[in-house]
Amino acid sequence: MRKLLFILACIGLPVVGIAQQKISTELLVVGGTTGGVAAALQSGRSGVKTLVVEQTTWLGGMLTAAGVSCTDGNDELWSGLWQEFREELYKHYKKRNLFSGWVSETCFEPRVGDSILKGMVKKEKNIRVMYEWYFDKVTRSGNTVTGAIFRNKKGQTLTVTAKLSIDGTDLGDVYASAGAGYDIGMEDKAYTGESMAPGTFPVIQDLTWAATLMDFGKGKDMTLPRPPGYDSTLFFCSSTDAPCEGKPWNGTAQKMLDYGRLPLSPGQTQTRYMLNWPPHGNDYYINVIEMKPLEREKALIPARNKTLGFIYFIQTRLGYKNLGIAPEFPSSDGLALVPYHREGRRLKGVVRLNVNHLIQPFEQADPLYRTAIAVGDYPVDHHHAPEKKAPGIDFPSVPSFSVPLGALIPQKLEGLIVCEKGISVTNIVNGSTRLQPCVLLTGQAAGALAAQSIRDRKAPRKVDVRKLQAELLSSKTYLMPYFDIRPNDTAWAAVQRIGATGILRGTGKPEGWANKTFFYPDSTMELAELERNLSSLYGPFATDLSMKNRPVTIRDLATLVKRLGGKDVPQPDNAMMAPERPLTRKQIAVLLDQYLDPFRKPVDLKGHVAGLKKQK
Repeated sequence: MRKLLFILACIGLPVVGIAQQKISTELLVVGGTTGGVAAALQSGRSGVKTLVVEQTTWLGGMLTAAGVSCTDGNDELWSGLWQEFREELYKHYKKRNLFSGWVSETCFEPRVGDSILKGMVKKEKNIRVMYEWYFDKVTRSGNTVTGAIFRNKKGQTLTVTAKLSIDGTDLGDVYASAGAGYDIGMEDKAYTGESMAPGTFPVIQDLTWAATLMDFGKGKDMTLPRPPGYDSTLFFCSSTDAPCEGKPWNGTAQKMLDYGRLPLSPGQTQTRYMLNWPPHGNDYYINVIEMKPLEREKALIPARNKTLGFIYFIQTRLGYKNLGIAPEFPSSDGLALVPYHREGRRLKGVVRLNVNHLIQPFEQADPLYRTAIAVGDYPVDHHHAPEKKAPGIDFPSVPSFSVPLGALIPQKLEGLIVCEKGISVTNIVNGSTRLQPCVLLTGQAAGALAAQSIRDRKAPRKVDVRKLQAELLSSKTYLMPYFDIRPNDTAWAAVQRIGATGILRGTGKPEGWANKTFFYPDSTMELAELERNLSSLYGPFATDLSMKNRPVTIRDLATLVKRLGGKDVPQPDNAMMAPERPLTRKQIAVLLDQYLDPFRKPVDLKGHVAGLKKQK
């Protein structure tokens, strides 16, 4: 091959189509998506040589390249890289209020998000990014993934070998190629254990090819050429201003546009809108999951055309000729670089997160909350066009929730971690875990897991759960989704650690589009509850404490800690903290963390402590 390349070069013939590159690295991240770039940032900061291979020229996936830049969820969960990213947005826009569109408290221009993520990556000497390479297949040695092969549109090949790989693709392409088990579509209740599961149906959520529109000014006519296959009736009822023979979406065309109104960068004056509109808008159903990445682009042309048709409808039928496609994305038609995939494959992992874990996390046979590595607060939300005739699901209300570590690890396959929407969850739960902030945090955890696995020379499934969680906490990443105590509180880390043991438990409250779990840091706790929760971690133990329905005091706490082998809890000598004065939950968490340190008790990937199975 080398001789052939030399001859071709000497006679002036191109070598496109047969050129090959081979690279070795410690960690390979396939996809610079929302989860992929977060994984790379965390692993790179942890000292691991990390290579990201991305098919577009942008970083951020659905946050940026897919144009879905009004985020869903986690507005009040100031966690890890999600909050770091928001702080960079606040610096760019020179304000902390990014509630420009009514769908989200965090809206931004996609190119700004891409620029911020590239800037964050550039600061890390251990991270390298290669753009415009499409994933082709994995390489394996027995049951272990050893890297991947990529191709580009020039016909060239890139082969990467790595100690460990992360699947950061939108649709789970890497683990499918590697032979890991996975699910697609709706599921039966007997399979998931979810009472509302509708049955086995091979349909997935609609995708959206988003766009950014810009107001070019009064009197400007930015009307597009009529797009191929244009059908105006597809967009009837999209607002009260649109033609409609049935029930329209209850709002004007301007309110529809304001859904994704974006803030303006300093110096800009022309209003911009994110066009990602579900009711009779540019959602589109197609299933391209089992196609090769390079094959999908042709199959997805109708999805692009539907968005172009919606823009044409807005211009010609709703009277917004002054709105045109913003110079936001470097694509031939100006639309987002990739579609917004809401659902693809879902891994069969070491554990599987179902809706029961979200609704009642402390009541399940496997206490997965103890292995938490990321948080989310979005409700169960699926997009299904009427023409699909997908079965209806009575979606339950859920509080904010945690994602367990085992959902990132394939059931049997070694050498691979999963970090994007295709983690091990049910079809129903995917409607909550698929959103940008949650995926960003899942990616961060995947990067931490990969770094620890490489450093400790252990398979990801053998990594110390508590050690990994401690690393995430050091970067201000939430384990438990407690809404009412933030990282700027000195007790935050202690509360997170004790929360992850189950000794002090939060109270979940579904609240529509921004669900919550309250820790109630300033309230008291009954002694009986504390003893019961300690027993779930340490096993049954006898005490001589009486009146167990009374609030816990520091004297009670000292007795319990001593009985369980902890350090002596000093007794206060001031009236404000008298031995019989009730402690707050925050004080209990801090004292338990300091003098008993229950977080040090190791747990497995199902949340069980050695010798204590099937706890509740």
